Amino acid sequence: MALVVFLRGVNVGGHRTFRPSVLAKQLRAFDVVSIGAAGTFVVRKPGSPPKFRAALRRKLQFETEIVFCDGRDLIALESGNPFRAAPLSPGIVRFVSVLSSARLIRRSVRAALPSEDDWLLRIVAAKGQFVFGMYRRHVKTIGYLGQIDRIVGAPVTTRNWNTIAAIIRVLKAGEEPSPKKMVPAAARIKIARAQTLG
Repeated sequence: MALVVFLRGVNVGGHRTFRPSVLAKQLRAFDVVSIGAAGTFVVRKPGSPPKFRAALRRKLQFETEIVFCDGRDLIALESGNPFRAAPLSPGIVRFVSVLSSARLIRRSVRAALPSEDDWLLRIVAAKGQFVFGMYRRHVKTIGYLGQIDRIVGAPVTTRNWNTIAAIIRVLKAGEEPSPKKMVPAAARIKIARAQTLG
């Protein structure tokens, strides 16, 4: 199954900058797809995860935390989407924070900062390796996002739900045969006959 890779704290504020699309091309042997500019990748032919991690580190020009997820776990988020019942609002962003190890999570994690009545960041659920939350678009929100590590008791890397949805689309497309490679039944019969006659 494919791996999903999240790099923590890259292409932010001019630090640890790189071009994800270029990195994906450099790792083409692993069939890597870049998702956005924040250092998110779907690795469709990862082989041995330690081997891929070593290859990725050799290509990066800086040190950063690398978080791996099994693609099947990301696909499962679609059916278990905790935001399904939450009303959409243009001023609210839904996000998923990914822990480096599912064993570190405290399943009872819930929080509202700075307060329940006047929140800018809310953690609504946690499952396995993932913490789900929402934040309001506000200049003070970035400071509260930086507190998620403390709340869950482990370093996390965060992506908005739209990025997670894009990852799931790539993963699901990889499970299905490409339309370009599918041969109609009539064509298959002709090929079989030609091979028999030849």
